[in-house]
Amino acid sequence: MIELRTLGELDAMRAAGAVVADMLAAVRAAAAPGVRLTRLDSVARDVLADAGATSPFLGYAPLATTPPFPGVVCLSVNDVALHGIPTPDVLEDGDLLSVDAGAVLDGWVGDAAITFPVGTPRPEDLALVATAERALEAGIAAAVVGNRVGDISAAIGAVGRAGGCGINTDQGGHGVGRTMHEAPHVPNEGRAGRGLPLRAGLVIAIEPWFLAGGSDDYRVDADGWTLRSADGSRAAHVEHTVAVTDDGPRILTARGEV
Repeated sequence: MIELRTLGELDAMRAAGAVVADMLAAVRAAAAPGVRLTRLDSVARDVLADAGATSPFLGYAPLATTPPFPGVVCLSVNDVALHGIPTPDVLEDGDLLSVDAGAVLDGWVGDAAITFPVGTPRPEDLALVATAERALEAGIAAAVVGNRVGDISAAIGAVGRAGGCGINTDQGGHGVGRTMHEAPHVPNEGRAGRGLPLRAGLVIAIEPWFLAGGSDDYRVDADGWTLRSADGSRAAHVEHTVAVTDDGPRILTARGEV
């Protein structure tokens, strides 16, 4: 069932989204060559604790066969596209790091992600991240009353394909509310004019994740979580929780007042 949120509920979700924005900013500030991924998870935990919030990621197990996720953030390095576990591995100069964070505050969820280079950036990584960020902007711009989910998907996919990226629709955007994953599914590629009509009060996570090598294929590690590009190319993942309103898209996980 798809639920539409009131203006007051959107304000409450914005408060949860602000915690997510703070988590991402803190992790980005702490990320540097020589830093362990477990340290970054600890930084994110401190932000949650200071805000009186909890994590929708920690202990999450969508399937009976999936081990509970052990961190409060997903930390995906280089060819890891999604769901990277905060291990004791150390970041190296030139790594590409994606950080996916979530927070639950007063029963409402926020969910967002960023990707950035650690230390010395590679030009090709900057181009990949820029493509993903443009796709996110295009997807958000399409999240307006009167459009359909397919319009968001088509906007994202057009930017990704023009950038030569691989795009897989097995994982993608989703509804957000009282839980982290709600209907509808928002693929990162699709046909404009198709899918669920967008109505005011719908809240969705829009999250392009692109594979630099151009192939759409991925593989999952034995840990049941870590999702890697099949060809070993690097990946980027960016995300915002966005509300469809009569006044246009409202980003609930941006820094500052929105």
